[in-house]
Amino acid sequence: MSSPLRAPASGLVLRSAVLLSCALVLGGCSTVKGWFGGKKEKPNEPAELTDFTPSVTVNKIWSEHAGKGEGRMGVRQGPAVADGRVYAAAIEGGVRALDLQTGKPVWHYESKRQLSGGPGAGDGLVVVGGLEGEVIALDAATGTEKWQAKVPAEVIAAPTIGLGSVFVRSNDGHVTAFDAATGERRWFWVYEVPTLSLRGNDAVVLGPGYVFSGNDDGTVSALSATDGRTLWTLPIAQQEGRSELDRLADVDGTPVLEGSTLYATSFKKQTVAIDAPSGRGMWASQFGGSGRLGVASDRLIVSDPAGSVYALDRNTGGSLWQQPALARRLLTSPAVQGDYAVVGDYDGYLHWMKLDTGELAARARVGGDALRGTPVVADGILVAQDIDGELAAFRLGQ
Repeated sequence: MSSPLRAPASGLVLRSAVLLSCALVLGGCSTVKGWFGGKKEKPNEPAELTDFTPSVTVNKIWSEHAGKGEGRMGVRQGPAVADGRVYAAAIEGGVRALDLQTGKPVWHYESKRQLSGGPGAGDGLVVVGGLEGEVIALDAATGTEKWQAKVPAEVIAAPTIGLGSVFVRSNDGHVTAFDAATGERRWFWVYEVPTLSLRGNDAVVLGPGYVFSGNDDGTVSALSATDGRTLWTLPIAQQEGRSELDRLADVDGTPVLEGSTLYATSFKKQTVAIDAPSGRGMWASQFGGSGRLGVASDRLIVSDPAGSVYALDRNTGGSLWQQPALARRLLTSPAVQGDYAVVGDYDGYLHWMKLDTGELAARARVGGDALRGTPVVADGILVAQDIDGELAAFRLGQ
């Protein structure tokens, strides 16, 4: 176990994202011209969007700006929704609270810090992290600053709030627990980050007495929420391959806890179901991706690194359908809105697919910039944020 103050070389992590983007998307990073200009699809270019007859109406009900977005930093910044409000942060622009139904501004917390992680919201708090390891807790009702703390490395995941604590995942593999009322550090947990990993990570998820963390080496760990002790660690995918790129197996999306079952997915295209209390694997699927899973009543939705979207049976992991039409469009993690799965892409489009068949059902655009953060659904409204800080909310029509 490494020293709690030792962080991995951030340049290596950043370079991994660049190398990976080149390898998977641009076939050498030589050009982005002609992505939509030719009639014949080229193997390393994003799939062209094709016309279809929408089967559901999608209405954009409001749009706002959160500040200067993340640009090419790769932090996958997205909004949080709690108690009828949308909370959004920006690299430059502080934190904003908006009414979920109307988009009307409620409050604005101004900051000169580069706020990259989050926000996370819950239990009357909104918490954000910064590129210098700052952790800032705000009153959810007013935006008033309640406390500040510090972690050893940049924070690009949303803090998780619950069990009387704020849990912060930093980009060096640490998970740190702070007292939600005072900001006093309660414990920290260190997990070694591989030499080469994807740029980014995601929030931890809480269970009764547990903290579950996806790790950059392809594992998931269960920690004691009380003192941070490791209770179990289970591999989701093996770090196998001839090169370091081949061995990338990051679990970069927040695992999903449904009842006593934990679901996690890996960049190695492996998805697993785990008995959360024991850490026992229940099933494994050969389809998956590094981001979050979308969850419906009987199925999971995953988008893989190549841009295919899959529905998996929650009980068995079996594939129910595949939608390959969005290949190489750098898809976000999926969300579920009503009877539809939704993903965003590199050109600012959101795509709705029927949950039962995977058929494309609707398309809408947030703005002119890429979507990286996972769309959020609450009270039937989907909210998405692009890398320029543009926020938009959508409701399904009849």
